[in-house]
Amino acid sequence: MIGWLAAHGRALGQALRRLRRQAFGTLLSALVIGLALALPATGLALFERLQSLAASVNTTPQVSLFLKESSGRDDRNRLERNFQADAQLASVSFVSRDTAREILARNGLADILDTLPANPLPDGFVLTLKSADPAAFQAVADRYRADAAIEHVQVDSLWVQRLDALLAFGRTVMLLLAGLLGTALVIITFNTIRLQLLTRQEEIEVSRILGATIPFIRRPYYWFGGLQAFAGGLIAWGIADGLLALMAPEVRRIAETYGAIFSLHRLDLLQVTGLLAFSTLLGLAGTGLALRRHLRAA
Repeated sequence: MIGWLAAHGRALGQALRRLRRQAFGTLLSALVIGLALALPATGLALFERLQSLAASVNTTPQVSLFLKESSGRDDRNRLERNFQADAQLASVSFVSRDTAREILARNGLADILDTLPANPLPDGFVLTLKSADPAAFQAVADRYRADAAIEHVQVDSLWVQRLDALLAFGRTVMLLLAGLLGTALVIITFNTIRLQLLTRQEEIEVSRILGATIPFIRRPYYWFGGLQAFAGGLIAWGIADGLLALMAPEVRRIAETYGAIFSLHRLDLLQVTGLLAFSTLLGLAGTGLALRRHLRAA
């Protein structure tokens, strides 16, 4: 184990010296990696945060039934019996017109309601469904819309489901984009290491003549490719944090239109760790492909 660690220590030293000698080229390669990874990293962080926001909003499937003004106690009792026999319903709550007025008043509409001569709100029922299937929503809405005591039927919370579906789609797009850009970065690292091998072909041949093993020759190149990709991950982290900070005020304003409190934070520890690990693995993958393809020819 000590010998293995010492060998990697020497390889790390060689890689750092090469990075120092080629500082400008290394910086450009790291910038390319950072710019390419910053977009999917920012998008995934944004969609993950928005998904947590959507999950915090009430997404329980509900249908609201508003009774006609002429509906009486008998109509209400009949509807309650129908609700109890409806296997698609999980729960039912009655909201009187006075309760509905109090809710609107607490939400900032008290001044408007006070100007009205009478309470314009109807009595209603809020039905919670067992299933989130849109077909079940439509079936329940159509069934009670035909009732003579029902004035209006409103399907609630569908916008949240649509938002969640759009966010899931956006996250999938960002993952596919990360995969495509990751493939491109593997190719970039492959070409970088290939050029390293070609410019040091004579040095490699001499080392092999002197008895250097293939793992001994490969180690500095793995460290070189991995460190360069790691630096690119650090740059991507900085860019992503900057983009999230720029977008935070606009995203907060959008959330406020939905009555939600939302703050867009910088990348957390888990996200940063994943980003740096992903970029480093890309560098190691490109390095490994280059060494497997060109070291034997060297």
